[in-house]
Amino acid sequence: MSTREKVQDEVDVLEAVDRNNEIVVYNDDVNTFDHVIDTLIQVCDHTPIQAEQCSLIVHYKGKCTVKTGSYDDLEPRCSALLDAGLSAEII
Repeated sequence: MSTREKVQDEVDVLEAVDRNNEIVVYNDDVNTFDHVIDTLIQVCDHTPIQAEQCSLIVHYKGKCTVKTGSYDDLEPRCSALLDAGLSAEII
């Protein structure tokens, strides 16, 4: 195996690991659907339809993965969700 192939394999593995992080939003009895939808659009770059679907999943299932990606990308987004009063964590 060449050095170039080895480096590429290591990059592929690191990228795969980076994408395994998820922000999960949990249901609560405080936030309105509109607030959750608006927050997901603003913080997670959701479309209005995507945000509405996630809010319904959170309501009926108790939780929903709203964003996946690298920890470095998700950490400020999760903090913004928490600052907006949503219950969220990175897993």
